[in-house]
Amino acid sequence: GQGASFSGVFDVFSGVEAPDGVIGDPAAAHEEAMDAVVEVDDALLEKYLEQGSVDPAELSATLSKAVAAGSLVPMLFTAGRNDIGVEEVLNILASVAPSPTAVKRTARKGDADVEVQADPAGPFAAYVFKSMTDPYVGKLSFLRVMRGTLTGDMSVTDVRTGNKHRVGHIYRMQGKEQKEITQAIPGDIIALAKIEDIGVNDTVTVESEQIAFPAVVFPRPMVSLAVKPKKRGDEQRIAGALVKLAEEDKTFVVTRDSQTGEQVITGMSSLHLDIMLQRLKNRFDVEVVTSEPRIPYKETVTGSADARYRHKKQTGGRGQYGEVFIKVEPRERGQGFEFVDEVVGGRVPNQYIPAVEKGIREVLARGILAGCVVEDVCVRLYDGSFHPVDSSEAAFKLAGAKAFQDAFLNAKPVLLEPVVILEITIPSEFMGDVTGDINSRRGRITGMDQGPGGVQILKATVPMSEVMRYATELRSMTGGRGAFTLEFSHYDPVPQRIAEQVIAQAKREEPEE
Repeated sequence: GQGASFSGVFDVFSGVEAPDGVIGDPAAAHEEAMDAVVEVDDALLEKYLEQGSVDPAELSATLSKAVAAGSLVPMLFTAGRNDIGVEEVLNILASVAPSPTAVKRTARKGDADVEVQADPAGPFAAYVFKSMTDPYVGKLSFLRVMRGTLTGDMSVTDVRTGNKHRVGHIYRMQGKEQKEITQAIPGDIIALAKIEDIGVNDTVTVESEQIAFPAVVFPRPMVSLAVKPKKRGDEQRIAGALVKLAEEDKTFVVTRDSQTGEQVITGMSSLHLDIMLQRLKNRFDVEVVTSEPRIPYKETVTGSADARYRHKKQTGGRGQYGEVFIKVEPRERGQGFEFVDEVVGGRVPNQYIPAVEKGIREVLARGILAGCVVEDVCVRLYDGSFHPVDSSEAAFKLAGAKAFQDAFLNAKPVLLEPVVILEITIPSEFMGDVTGDINSRRGRITGMDQGPGGVQILKATVPMSEVMRYATELRSMTGGRGAFTLEFSHYDPVPQRIAEQVIAQAKREEPEE
């Protein structure tokens, strides 16, 4: 069965006849498993080819060897809440999971790969695969001992940072409890407390024999939320707590968007983020308000325009005076901002020209159309005037800012939106629905490939604003059988109709800010 009708598991390796209701082809799966096992033992392979069958007892004895060699990876299906398949998992772990001494591991030493034997008498080496913050003990780093013997009076070196640490207490984890032990040997899974700068994927060794085990490549998180504190004054507490959660889970990422100013959390799914926020509340006693992250739009110009602005103010005493003439031009996408001084004859004194540029840069940062960063423009300062008494840096700074705003609005300004590369993996029967949905999101299909197992891999470019909730929507379209990744590609102009909506929304939010 599947879904709600999932009622049991069947071992295709056993060779017995499958009961009704088994999904797939048990006979074909059995043959594939047989081939993967016998190929790691020459005598067994010869016997299998001659006789067409092998004694199940001989197969079971070789299964562990096949798993250790990597030629066969067992997949087991369980429903823990309904106690389906749990006993089978434990039996496989007990009977098939290879001894640490049977597994060949390689590590990097300098520029070469070396084989690491699980020898208790060898130089100590261990791999950090998990970390967590315990409310009583502090930070706990979980390690798998690969070689050598670790004792509490030893010092170890983190190969990544080069920092040396005193071990102190060694714990074996039993549920939520820590049982202190005196030593650990290859194959042991242990925890070390209060070593702050050791992280997941680190290798720790004795100083004299430093090697590095391959790092695990974690899937890229794709679902994001903007968070802010529910209570005023909790900003620092929330930032520290989120960093600790991110250290524990490498598929949970915390960033601050420099353009929108928002703190953004990203995870594998909406459920993943819900769980992390619940942990934030339960373990650190802080709550947040969540919302969809703002789209980091940008502003630029597509034409050229001139503007002049004279700042003149007299309120008794020394006045304020500064006048500038500027020209605004577009630049190629990605070239950024350029300020060109073309003043001749001292029409604007040299000491005031940096103030003009500073005033313009302040406008670039806060935006003009919708409060977004202005990019890819060239500003040429070509003329101006000054007063020998009333001119000042402040006056020219204000004149530069006002002149730039006027020129920008007359230089055919546009909004730019981020466009992402979307790669979707789906069963072929959903191809029509997904491609139609991409087209409705202003997306453009750029390629289609056939993946393993008959799945289709669809590539497209789509505006980021159209896929903010794509994880939920793809799951709904494909019954949970679709997956996707996205990465930033480039910025494109926003269609006029949508740009008007974005600008209007920004204007409505101005009083609140």
